[in-house]
Amino acid sequence: MHWLWVFVIGLLVGLVAKLLTPGKDPGGFVITALIGIAGSLLATWAGQNVFGWYQEGQSAGFIASVIGAIVLLLIYHLLKRKSA
Repeated sequence: MHWLWVFVIGLLVGLVAKLLTPGKDPGGFVITALIGIAGSLLATWAGQNVFGWYQEGQSAGFIASVIGAIVLLLIYHLLKRKSA
């Protein structure tokens, strides 16, 4: 049941990030969920190791996860633009 919630919250985070990021974004709902999950992992890592916001074992919240997903989408757009 835990992994189902991870997927659903990742999908919501990915959808919000895609709505806030300009440009054409990759994939369908599975890719969107994976972007949301990866954004949450990025935000958790940065919050623990770079900024010191979270203690060990804490994870990023919804807003930080959306920001992490937006960062990933912006990196995707930069790499796509350079390869075109």
